[in-house]
Amino acid sequence: MGYVAVKGGTDAIEASIKRLKYERLKEEEMIEVQTILATMKPLIDQIMSESSLYSPKLTALAIKQAEGSMEEAVFLMRAHRSTLLRLYFSETVETEDMFVRRRISASFKDIPGGQLLGATNDYTHRLLNFDLLKEDTLKNSEWLKGFLGQWENAQTAEKVEYFPKVVEYLRREGLFPTYEKNNEPPFDITKQSLTFPAPRSAKLQTLTRGQTGAVTSLGYASLRGYGQVHPNVGEVRVGEVPIYISHPLEESRDPDEDYYLGEVTVTEVESFVPIKVKNKAKQEELQFEIGYGICFGQNETKAIAMSILDQCLEHPEVTFPTHDEEFVLLHIDSVESTGFISHLKLPHYVTFQSKLDSLREIKKGGNERGN
Repeated sequence: MGYVAVKGGTDAIEASIKRLKYERLKEEEMIEVQTILATMKPLIDQIMSESSLYSPKLTALAIKQAEGSMEEAVFLMRAHRSTLLRLYFSETVETEDMFVRRRISASFKDIPGGQLLGATNDYTHRLLNFDLLKEDTLKNSEWLKGFLGQWENAQTAEKVEYFPKVVEYLRREGLFPTYEKNNEPPFDITKQSLTFPAPRSAKLQTLTRGQTGAVTSLGYASLRGYGQVHPNVGEVRVGEVPIYISHPLEESRDPDEDYYLGEVTVTEVESFVPIKVKNKAKQEELQFEIGYGICFGQNETKAIAMSILDQCLEHPEVTFPTHDEEFVLLHIDSVESTGFISHLKLPHYVTFQSKLDSLREIKKGGNERGN
């Protein structure tokens, strides 16, 4: 009887997979991986961040295979990531070396190097563009040619490619503290089980690969009053940062001998969080701390929300769930949360029948006592 159930279940599963393929192919239309790469960059960036695997091409493939389902694409990428060898570890990325494509500050109108708006939907009208229903390749090519011509003519001999950090100017005024670098090896949440209290490196790793909607939702909850963090965004920067590894056989590192592997696009946010502390005279005075957020690709909302939650978790408060590291860190992971909820679809025949039998016995006993 058990064998029949397994065999029948296998046949049903195979038929389900065939039906899934049919649903994808029945309209006889296909989307190329290159098309996804070229037209769905925000989706690719979100999935790379949540899967903690920087590979736009593989992410586009996962999107195609998952038929646009973000949670399924992240699952596929995480599964693939687990099969990869980890031969080297990169050196610490210095975001001051970022080649900036977008850089703004909501705290200051004028910042050293200036505001750089870059590419963003922030200033667009949220109206459906019906022209996209019938795009013309020739017109697109002509527009690109004209845009590139204007851009090249606007270039000057002096180009600013690297921008200083806004917070460094405030530190020079003594308005922000300066900390010594922590050179301890970071906690690796992909190789070590998360325990509480968690070190800050583990918190930041979990936040940066957290589900974008979940991180945003909890950050929003804190802003609304379910927490104590309402920051000013000191700086948002989007751009490419270089990745280096040191010589694997050298015991001491010589930065000049490092190997350049390439660069990755990241979004980095430093939020200025006002706090009240008591001075030596036991009087309250205003100070600022920094909330930090960083993630793969261009995903500014997530990075800002991450900077809020970073500060929340640095100041535990039992009153607010957004300040509870176990509540936050265990509920923002897309694979963990969707997997656990989805498992409810799997057979629970034995446990449910046991509950029904218990209920029947209770009802039967009650009826007998009533008689």
